[in-house]
Amino acid sequence: MPTDFEQMYAEYFQPVYTFVLSLSQDAAVAEEITQDTFFKAMKKIDSFRGECKMSVWLCQIAKNSYFSYLDKQKKQTPTNDLDYSVHSGETFEATLADKEQAFRIHQALHQLGEPYKEVFTLRVFGELPFAQISLLFGKTESWARVTFHRAKQQLIAKLEEEQT
Repeated sequence: MPTDFEQMYAEYFQPVYTFVLSLSQDAAVAEEITQDTFFKAMKKIDSFRGECKMSVWLCQIAKNSYFSYLDKQKKQTPTNDLDYSVHSGETFEATLADKEQAFRIHQALHQLGEPYKEVFTLRVFGELPFAQISLLFGKTESWARVTFHRAKQQLIAKLEEEQT
């Protein structure tokens, strides 16, 4: 475990940045979130207990920072569904139905236990390959694949259960 913050930054900046870039698909956002991650890590370094790899701890901070960033963006950016549906060629009803379905999926996902919820989120929303997911958890790539498959099966079961 690096005790020197500069050493930690030098060693882990690129993996954390790459992780955030895979989530955001935006270099500027990835840079901002990565900087925020290391700022938070510097303030909370005493809370790192060494129960996981430093890279996993930093990526957890980065993931939480990215989701907080998204929440702030949603609150700051008013969306006009009517304008969106007119420009995209979709009807307002279709847009609303898609949002309702997405909300049901997120509700079901929220009910999943760990690590299923996180593996599914990293794979689907973060678009991470199984190799990177396995590194984050310190497990094998096969473990990541099986966990994702089980998460998907649990989600399907919860959605089917909701419809009955």
